[in-house]
Amino acid sequence: MGLEVFWFCLIGVLWGGYFLLEGFDFGVGMLLPLLGRKESDRKTMFETIGPVWDGNEVWLVVAGAATFAAFPVWYATMFSGFYLALVIVLLLLIVRVVSFEWRERSENPRWRASWQWANTVGSIGAPFVWGVALANLIYGVPLNGDGGYAGDFLDLFSAYTVFAGVVVVFLFALHGATFLTIRATGSLREHAGTLARRLAIPVAVLAAGLLAWTVAVAHDHNKRGVLPPAIPAAITLGTLLLAVAFVLARRHGWAFAMTALAAVGVVATIFTGLYPRVLVSDPTFANSLTISNAASSHYALKVMTIVAAIFTPLVLLYQAWTYYVLRRRLGGATG
Repeated sequence: MGLEVFWFCLIGVLWGGYFLLEGFDFGVGMLLPLLGRKESDRKTMFETIGPVWDGNEVWLVVAGAATFAAFPVWYATMFSGFYLALVIVLLLLIVRVVSFEWRERSENPRWRASWQWANTVGSIGAPFVWGVALANLIYGVPLNGDGGYAGDFLDLFSAYTVFAGVVVVFLFALHGATFLTIRATGSLREHAGTLARRLAIPVAVLAAGLLAWTVAVAHDHNKRGVLPPAIPAAITLGTLLLAVAFVLARRHGWAFAMTALAAVGVVATIFTGLYPRVLVSDPTFANSLTISNAASSHYALKVMTIVAAIFTPLVLLYQAWTYYVLRRRLGGATG
């Protein structure tokens, strides 16, 4: 495996980690209006994600930094062509981040409700934009002969990319519900389990549709064989079916594990279908950015690999330790 391929795979892993970890705290934010029936429940929901959301965001930061360093042409094209979309998602993330701190600045119900809705809007909007953005990598955007973006903001929206954004939102909502079943107690846990059972089958159907559509898009837009992207798609479908079974059986820990794997599987299917390109050009396929023509020099990739080999395990150990320390369930009301 060449270093270009290694870094392409590593960036896919980073996006998978971001979907796995940030997915459940986005999901909790989405569910605030549905499950936060009492102030004590809303407080518990914020407390389940309050200590970890910023650590989860690190995966996004590292994915962006790795793209910039390993594939500067890919980074430049994405951040110019997707500029307005990235500004929108940045604003949504800022509003969401602020809501964690500012909600506690006053006991006024209207003040708290406003920041609760700010968190919910950010938690829905950001995953939708990320789903649209990742889907565009494989669906294709207009690129010129120099690899620059040649379209406008509306070119980012098609039936497939919008559907991908919607599916990511619903998948994260289910992921957040299963997370609350293992982190909360009392009535909040019961309500989260009930909502998870209502969401499980519809989300599995929607995600199965996205997986099948992604395989078709990889074949039609990226000239990929059906088998390579079909393998992670089939595995992801299996995890979704297991998630449904565990949710309905009230096996909460296993249900959360399966929704986590499903979130990673969606990213794996997109990246497998995208290889060996990093950004498909449509309608002029010849202008697509590939792993080879978008990568940094071999020396730069070699230095980056050494640094990553040293520090990545340390970061993973630290985050695992954080979750271990914060493993205690929250809440206590049973009514």
